[in-house]
Amino acid sequence: MQTSAQCRNHDRPPPPIDTSEEPKPGEPSPQPLPVPTEPVGGTRMGECGLVLPPGAPALPGAVNAAAWTITDVKTGAVLAAKDPHARERPASLIKVLLAIVVVRELRPEQVVVGTQEDAAQEGTRIGVGPGGEYTVEQLLNALLMRSGNDVAHALARALGGVDVALDKMNALAAELGALDTRAATPSGLDGPGMSTSAYDIALIFREALEHDEIAEAISTRSMDFPGYGERPGFMVYNDNRLWDAYDGFTGGKTGFTDSARHTYLGSAERGGRQLAVVLLRGEPNPDPLARQAALLLDYGFDLVDAGQKPVGELVTSAPVAQPKPDGSVGSVAATDTQAPPAGGEQPVAAPTERSAFGTYGMPLVVAAGIGIVVGLALFLRKKRAAKARAARLASS
Repeated sequence: MQTSAQCRNHDRPPPPIDTSEEPKPGEPSPQPLPVPTEPVGGTRMGECGLVLPPGAPALPGAVNAAAWTITDVKTGAVLAAKDPHARERPASLIKVLLAIVVVRELRPEQVVVGTQEDAAQEGTRIGVGPGGEYTVEQLLNALLMRSGNDVAHALARALGGVDVALDKMNALAAELGALDTRAATPSGLDGPGMSTSAYDIALIFREALEHDEIAEAISTRSMDFPGYGERPGFMVYNDNRLWDAYDGFTGGKTGFTDSARHTYLGSAERGGRQLAVVLLRGEPNPDPLARQAALLLDYGFDLVDAGQKPVGELVTSAPVAQPKPDGSVGSVAATDTQAPPAGGEQPVAAPTERSAFGTYGMPLVVAAGIGIVVGLALFLRKKRAAKARAARLASS
């Protein structure tokens, strides 16, 4: 078994194909983000290549993404993965991280006035224009439905400017435990030091769905969007191809840049279980990434039906330093516990091999105590989100 230190793209994405990631004159190139001593999410999350449950069937069809994950949104279980912590570029999937910051800090009815700088953003644009008046709610929906870079820039300005928005996004990534992630642009356009992983995007997406505003935005099929100047309002349509092609599809996000290549995030619900898939650095041949995502979703639901045990978990907080058996200190998740098996049964006692905690033979009483901490962390996270929404409404 290879460890993450032997994996490709262990500490940084592949070299860019153009000059988009060169820093501004006089500014140094960002150093790669530190790699945790222990893989976030469990020991197997540090493996290279396919990470599947023992005895799991072979993947159906062709999935050519360089890295991917299949996760259970409710439990946080990682059902299967490929190079989960390999560092790649997110493209527009980073907009999900921006969306969480927006929901936390801006009121939905707040009006943002468009600028020419918004309208001049590279890549996909919705149609934000100078003098146009847009509510944060309208911009949030357009951000996630159609991936407008002009919308991302307008929201970044509302947060205090691009640099302030990036600081908030990166602070949030660190808070969540997404330690492979550095946002260099609010839109996902390639920039100096841009980085993420399939594991991190799955973790960020799970947090995003804790906010009703985001869950509703990614599931919205179409909406009216304001015009500006002489341009009348128009309709914005969700660009995700699985809406009419996959049973139980609940929404997602697409992305592309020349260096990131094609990226994809999608989720679906069947039998009360909501699964999410993340694909990074894929190519649309022989099948588009949406079709590859559908194959992974099918595979994930098959693993659930077969009662296969997870290969890892999505943590509920950032890792902290904890002692290891040799007396050294490693970075492991404070609330990192064994995720419930995919079949829903109670987890068995942890084996005496090396675990995600960096310990051996952890006493059951400690495991029980950590379980209590996990439950409390989930409760407090939901309570904070509800309190933030109430505060925004009260101040409006």
